[in-house]
Amino acid sequence: RYSLFYNRLKNIEENEGGLDKFSKCYKTFGVNQFVDGGIYCKEWAPGAEAVFLAGDFNGWNPFSHPYKKMEYGKWELFIPPGQDGYPSVPHGSKLKVVIRAQNGELLYRISPWARYVVRDEDKVNYDWVHWNPPQSYIHKHPSPKRLKSLRIYESHVGIASPEGKVASYKNFTYNVLPRIKDLGYNCVQLMAIMEHAYYASFGYQVTSFFAASSRYGTPDDLKEMIDVAHSMGITVLLDVVHSHASKNSEDGLNKFDGTDSCFFHSAYKIYSCYFSWEVLRFLLSNLRMWIKDYRFDGFRFDGITSMLYHHHGIGTGFSGDYNEYFGLHVDEDALCYLMLANHMINFLHPECITIAEDVSGMPALCRPIAEGGGGFDYRLAMAIPDKWIQIIKELKDEDWNMGNIVYTLTNRRYEEKYIAYAESHDQALVGDKTLAFRLMDAEMYTNMSVLSPLTPVIDRGIQLHKMIRLITHALGGESYLNFMGNEFGHPEWLDFPRRGNNESYHYARRQFNLTEDHLLRYRFLNTFDRDMNKLEERFGWLASPPAFVSEKHESNKVIAFERAGLIFIFNFHPHQSYVDYRVVIWHSSLIVIFKYKILLDSDAAEYGGHQRLDHSAEYFSEEYPHNDRPNSLMV
Repeated sequence: RYSLFYNRLKNIEENEGGLDKFSKCYKTFGVNQFVDGGIYCKEWAPGAEAVFLAGDFNGWNPFSHPYKKMEYGKWELFIPPGQDGYPSVPHGSKLKVVIRAQNGELLYRISPWARYVVRDEDKVNYDWVHWNPPQSYIHKHPSPKRLKSLRIYESHVGIASPEGKVASYKNFTYNVLPRIKDLGYNCVQLMAIMEHAYYASFGYQVTSFFAASSRYGTPDDLKEMIDVAHSMGITVLLDVVHSHASKNSEDGLNKFDGTDSCFFHSAYKIYSCYFSWEVLRFLLSNLRMWIKDYRFDGFRFDGITSMLYHHHGIGTGFSGDYNEYFGLHVDEDALCYLMLANHMINFLHPECITIAEDVSGMPALCRPIAEGGGGFDYRLAMAIPDKWIQIIKELKDEDWNMGNIVYTLTNRRYEEKYIAYAESHDQALVGDKTLAFRLMDAEMYTNMSVLSPLTPVIDRGIQLHKMIRLITHALGGESYLNFMGNEFGHPEWLDFPRRGNNESYHYARRQFNLTEDHLLRYRFLNTFDRDMNKLEERFGWLASPPAFVSEKHESNKVIAFERAGLIFIFNFHPHQSYVDYRVVIWHSSLIVIFKYKILLDSDAAEYGGHQRLDHSAEYFSEEYPHNDRPNSLMV
């Protein structure tokens, strides 16, 4: 693998003038304007017989502006400025690349490198709009320094409003970013930014890789949003989809030149194209453009399991046996692309972060490329949310297995960083259930008011919601992620407008207003989430070594562990409280007696608890053996 990566990188250095130049091809491909107003156009269409540019600027004449054929399937066109010195293709005008296919058919296509595409309400397909405003947005604030502890708020701009509509970049900038900052998250991960034709795809059916979605506003609106986030010290990551794309041809990549051998090798996927030189140019330049032009601070690579294997992970289970990760079933070209992408980002933009979404558990994904690793910084701990679902669905409270919970939360590859999360964004979609919904279900609609009695279902749900999130946060990895709204137990599922719901936006929203109503119990969960993040910010347990787990008591249903100098004690027993409970402390010497105080208590009144603990109490370590350790603490 390393040899393949090294040879491909060497070829790029020798034939393209280096990785820096190779990954800046978004400045030459597509349609780009020179300083003097001239327009340079370039496309890769190896299956085309001829290529033309048509649009508003030439009255949609399909033949007046032909491209010149170059080597290796490339085509170029230069349009000089007008006699008045202004560009011949003005900002805001519509364009199409016209491809004469091998069968003589004329195909009207959007350039794969298009920076801005829009769709009128009465149309099905997108239109390519030339985006070159006289004055683009100028970033005012530097990017934050690379974070040691990542607390990620996963977000979708379009649903980030209580109103039933497509929300905007502006709304996110001025209404949502301050909320994220207040909650203690220091990183926002943006879904559904790369333009996608089908809104309900959650952004995972990309049609225009270089275009920021126009549903939410203009490219400058997105740049401003990122800039304001940076002013707050918030890192911004892009959910990048290089594992697959939309099957659309008129406004997507599919059959761009009229053949199946351009960007696609089938109608749905770009799985088998990672060996293509021009696909490498396209994808690496795509990453570089989002970093350079928009100032994104890194990427979460979606669905890379489908890239890593020729079977795409379909119908395949992974047990952890190394034979599953090494062999002819591994797509070495796709893995090489990911290594190249991480090498480019780390070499040219070392402050940026990359995250791998891989369900297979491929070894060394998050080890340096020099060691033969994939070069990612983090990987998602995808087993954790599945475990919580399985426990809540299948087990009674008294049957919860403490050892199994700890095993799932701590089972990660040595010296690879993991992002822990209690529930995924997929669980919020209609047809599935969030943790809050699984715990409280229909009673969320009737009994979340403080004016109504605290029922056993709501009481149990609120307490477990807090405990599950804290133990996942503190024990599950080196970073933490939450999908927007889940922090306060959002009461509705997420359902994008579609034919099956009469194109309704009623459920394509997040009701942040619920946390501001002091008569509703949602504020308890919201406040706990904020204070949990603030405590991590203060003590930095995510950047600390893995926790020392001192107790997994099955009959008591107690889990205790120590991390970053803090002792975490969880009582999952459905009806038993404890007094004078002894837990281990890590310190092996009692030259100094350590004093402990309660810093975060899920049973506190401000979190909807029952106030059973005295927060003024102080606890002292003592030389008393417990659980095979010499020192302990009575709480």
